[in-house]
Amino acid sequence: MKLGLLSAGFILGAASLVEAQQLQHCAPREKVVERLADKYGETRQSMGLGSNNAVMEVFASVESGSWTITVTMSNGITCLVASGQAFEELAEVLPPKGDDA
Repeated sequence: MKLGLLSAGFILGAASLVEAQQLQHCAPREKVVERLADKYGETRQSMGLGSNNAVMEVFASVESGSWTITVTMSNGITCLVASGQAFEELAEVLPPKGDDA
């Protein structure tokens, strides 16, 4: 699930980053992280490196189930890409090779 979420985040991030910047949903990373923690109780759950050294992170609250995907550019500016509810932490294994599932 995390890999799927990371993949979705990269795809969504690439498609939505320009839109997020135009909507002014961007700020210095430390301010974004502080707000996610203070207002929503979210902490970083996973991260990945994208193109142009952009860092995609998933923040979530295990208690409330809220989640947020952010992308931080190399200049330190973080943009909100997506958010929602019903976050679940999963540790799924890949199916055996040759299995059509």
